[in-house]
Amino acid sequence: MHSSIEFVAATPVLASLDIERSVSFFESKLGFTRMHAVQGVYGVVNHGNIGIHFWACNDRKIAEATSCRVRVIGVEALYHHCKAENIVHPNAPLERKPWGTLEFAILDPDGNLVVFHEQTDA
Repeated sequence: MHSSIEFVAATPVLASLDIERSVSFFESKLGFTRMHAVQGVYGVVNHGNIGIHFWACNDRKIAEATSCRVRVIGVEALYHHCKAENIVHPNAPLERKPWGTLEFAILDPDGNLVVFHEQTDA
């Protein structure tokens, strides 16, 4: 790999059975900003440097088999917020992982798993 190449960011693109519902979920539950939403086509939300895109999909099984990881600072506060919103995945509470992160996960309305993690190196 050439040394002048630098990977800067990644943007997850999640399957959505209902673009409007997906965008609204991330807006209302997680404080993202709606950037674009065309029902049946494509949606985009942003929060600071994080963007999440949604593509229109007809098969819930695809969304249920999809996940992404979002690195945050303040994962414990986010966990408590998500717990109050009742969106924490029942099998993915806040937990310190052996690979040096503190993390938890939520499911969006279509079944996409979104893992929020903070680097701890401990």
